[in-house]
Amino acid sequence: MVSATEPQVVLELRDLPRSERRDALEEMVVEQFRATLLMDDDEELPDTESFFDLGLTSLLIADIKERLEQTLSCSISANVLFNSPTIRRLVDHLAVDVLAL
Repeated sequence: MVSATEPQVVLELRDLPRSERRDALEEMVVEQFRATLLMDDDEELPDTESFFDLGLTSLLIADIKERLEQTLSCSISANVLFNSPTIRRLVDHLAVDVLAL
C-alpha cells in the first residue's frame, strides 16, 4: 500500500477524476518502459506483450520496478512483474491492489 506520506505523483493521480486516473497511471508507467527501451514517442509500445518479448531482461525489469516503487512510494510484487509480465497487468495491479485508484 501507499505510505502515510503519499508522494506528489500519487496525490496528483488521486486529484484526477476517477475516470482519468488509470490512464494517467498507465502513461507514467509507459514512460518508464519507453525510457528503458530507448523508444521514441511515435513508436508503439504494446501493453499486452510480455516484457521479455519487448526485449527487456530481468535486470531491466527490476530496475523499472525500483524506479516505480520510488516514484509511487509503494512496494510492487515481483510476482506481478514476472508471472504475468505485461504493462496492462502491471497497471491494473498498481491501480487496484497497490494505489486503490
